[in-house]
Parts: sequence; C-alpha cells; structure tokens
Amino acid sequence: MPNIPAPTLHRLAVLTLQCMGSAAAEAEVVAKHLIRANLTGHDSHGISVLPMYVGIWQAGRLVPNQPLRVLMDQGALLLFDGGRGFGHRLAEESVRAAMRRAREFGACVMGLRNSSHVGRIGGYAEIAAAEGMTFVAFVNVADFPYCLAPWGASEARLGTNPFCASIPGEGGDPALLLDFATTTIAYNKARIALDAGRPVPEGALIDADGRPTTDPTGFIVDHTGALTAFGKHKGSGLAILCEALGAVLTGGQRGDEPHHTAILNSMLAIVIDTSRFAEAAALASGLGAVAASIHGARPVPGVADVLLPGEPEKRAAAERGANGVPVSAADWARLLGLARELGADAAAIDELAATVPQSVIA
Repeated sequence: MPNIPAPTLHRLAVLTLQCMGSAAAEAEVVAKHLIRANLTGHDSHGISVLPMYVGIWQAGRLVPNQPLRVLMDQGALLLFDGGRGFGHRLAEESVRAAMRRAREFGACVMGLRNSSHVGRIGGYAEIAAAEGMTFVAFVNVADFPYCLAPWGASEARLGTNPFCASIPGEGGDPALLLDFATTTIAYNKARIALDAGRPVPEGALIDADGRPTTDPTGFIVDHTGALTAFGKHKGSGLAILCEALGAVLTGGQRGDEPHHTAILNSMLAIVIDTSRFAEAAALASGLGAVAASIHGARPVPGVADVLLPGEPEKRAAAERGANGVPVSAADWARLLGLARELGADAAAIDELAATVPQSVIA
C-alpha cells in the first residue's frame, strides 16, 4: 500500500468535511482526530470512515456544526446532549469542560449522549493527559445494526461498546493508555479485511448460525452473524456495562432501540486531577517502577518486547509520522473521488493527488 503523508490526509479530510457543511474549525477538529487514529495505527477509526460519514450525513442522521447542549450542570457533574452532531468535536468539547471542572473540584463525572461517532476514544485520553488528568470512559454504540454477540449467544445484541482508561506521565503524554472495543476486533477492521480480500482473525466472528468463521462477507454485506466479545464472558460483561453506564445512565439512545445504518455514541467519562492524589515525583517513580517490571518480563518466543498499554500506538505514531500512513490504492482513489463528488475545489484535490506518484499507487 502507498504511504500517504499525514498532512495530505488531513487536508483531504478537511476539504471533504467542509463540503458536508462543517465550519472550518469543526472540520479541523474532526480531521485531527481521524488522522491521529491513522497515525496511532487504528486505521479502522481513521480517514477511511469518511465515506460512511458522508452516507450518514446524506441520510440526515449527522448534523454538522451542532452545538453542545447542556442538560445538567451541578459543579462536578455535567451532562450534555450532542444532537447527532460530529462526535469528535462534541466529545472534545465535553471532555475539555470536564477537565476544567476537575481542575476546580478535583474530579468531574461527565455524560455525553446522542453524539454521532466520536471515533477513537484514546484521543480524548491523550487530551486529558496533556493537562495532567486521569481519564476513564464507558461508551455505547447505538443507531447501528447490532455487532456483538453476548457470551453464550448465537446472535448479536450489542454494539462494539468501547472502554478507555489512562493515567498521565511526564511531558504531557499518557504513561498508560488502554483503549479497546469490547469486541475481539473493531467493526471497521472487519470491513477493512473484506475490502482487502483477507479473512478476519480466528475467533473474532460467528456466522448467521452462530458458528465460528473468518469470512467477513456476511457480517459486513448482509449484517448477519456477529463479532465475538474479547475475553469471552469478561469482555461481554464489560460491553453490557458500557451500554448501561454510557447510555442508560446518561439517557442516551440504547443499542436495543430502533436503529438505522448510522452511529450514535453516548459516553460516561470520569476525569480526575491526578495531582490531587499524587505528587508528580511520586507518581513518576511509581509508574516507572511498574513499567520497569513489565518491560523486564521475559517475552514468549516470537515477541520482541513486552509492552505497556499505549506503547504500540506511540511506536506507530513515530513510524507513520516519519514515513506516512499506509492507505490502499482503492481507498485513496475512493477518498479523492468522494471529495470531487461533493464539490471540493478541483485544483486543491489535484494538488493532493499529485503528492502521491502514480507509480506508487498503480
């Protein structure tokens, strides 16, 4: 696959989002989160989701420039409604509001309900870490066909329902950042596998009859079958808690309510001013000791290093920041074509297309 420079992808995303009606500031925020997902190796939440966003917008189920509506403000408790606006901007605004309250009160519990797709949750953990904040989030997925089969079930009943937790380190980066869908793989990883003509990993998917399969065709094309939960009953239990805490508690749309092929996320986030619990030196020392212990473990054959949560993303960001983001030739052509179809400036699109030589994408 050709490697596309991150600034090129960012510019293409901004042009496309502005054609959808997003103001320049919103387009910049959404593009930032999409390309950050690509840089950290989570292509399932990167620029390849733009065609899906366009489809949801054209169906009237994604509203650009939607203001964040305050439903409750009780000091260290905040509740917002996203009104189907662009989730990346709304989630960042709500997390930043929670960070300001955490700075004032020591902690803040924040709910954001009924936002369109918020993307990679780890991006908000990184924003929190930059301000010295510890971050925990439970997120549900609604207004989308069921994806996850609960443990013991032969059919789907939940979304991919992600969980995220992080604690800040020195220099504004997370010392630890755990961010995952409660499915064995993310929905878009199954879609990417189908587009690439390759199977999904064994154990990640069941077919319409509840039998294990590695073929994503039925799941993506016909919405039959289901993704499995990671960790069997443990991941399934966490997915159900994400549904209860992310949506039921906040009053957001649940996954079991009537749905379309759109995406709504609701999130319960806990933001803590880390300095209230531990002085910087003590925290750094303790986290350093944990890291040394984990890194010092003897790896199994075939594994070079034992890593901490968040370290694969840091390595990917360093490598992709220097060498570009791998994007399939088909996806690159699809993204350029989409921007043209939406009426983006032809000269700007031609300029972006010229940054990737035809010999590379042929």
